Amino acid sequence: MDQNTIEEGKQMGIVAYLTLLGTLIAFFTNQDKRNAFTTFHVRQALGLWLLFLAMGYVVGIFDDWNITYSWWIFFSVLFIYGIMGAISGKTNKIPLLGDLFQKLFKSIGQ
Repeated sequence: MDQNTIEEGKQMGIVAYLTLLGTLIAFFTNQDKRNAFTTFHVRQALGLWLLFLAMGYVVGIFDDWNITYSWWIFFSVLFIYGIMGAISGKTNKIPLLGDLFQKLFKSIGQ
């Protein structure tokens, strides 16, 4: 991936992590001009948001502040890691889950 591709896709890569709606906006704006950098970050962000929603339901069942705080901290760190990668122009996969997200959503951007 060359520097020009990264610079063109950086803005939508950052938007992808902001909200689930941001991920959808980045996905649909990337449909016209396929940017590999944006596609990478859309896959990572989509995986994080879907896991966040699914795990949020499970964590809500426990009704314990310690579990809830741990869950928020865990996902906050992962989202910050992804956003920092998009800002710095790097394609670092999310720890533990990045490879899975790239495989699950490989049809995005093809």
